[in-house]
Order: sequence, then C-alpha cells, then structure tokens
Amino acid sequence: MTEEILFGERVRQLRQEKDMSQKELGQVVGLSHKAISTIEGGQRSTSIEKLILLARFFSVSTDYLLGLSDKRERM
Repeated sequence: MTEEILFGERVRQLRQEKDMSQKELGQVVGLSHKAISTIEGGQRSTSIEKLILLARFFSVSTDYLLGLSDKRERM
C-alpha cells in the first residue's frame, strides 16, 4: 500500500468518525472538498502545514496520519 493511499484512508476514517462531510473538513483546514476527495482517494498528498492542521484537528500524531505508526496519540 502506498503512503498516499494509507494517508487518505486514515483521513477518511477520522473524518467519518467525526461525522463530517469532505466540505466541512476542507473548511477546517483551508482546502476544497475536491482536494479532500483526492487526498482520501490516494491521488494526492498535502503540505506540511495542512498535515499539521489535520493532526491537530483530529488529535492524532502526524506519524499516525502518514502511516509511520499505528498509535493515534500524539507524543
């Protein structure tokens, strides 16, 4: 599994756990719903700044989002 696919799957899972639409998540981090859709689909990644915003919003580590760890909690 590529990093982009795992990243996208984790973003989708976390978004769905919060019962949010792609549009709502995009508004939180400053991306369009189309950008969120392509991230979740594994077609693109995102900037470091947006990665940090996502991690903070979901209260998970960037390592978790990137697939470097299976532990959600931040250190």
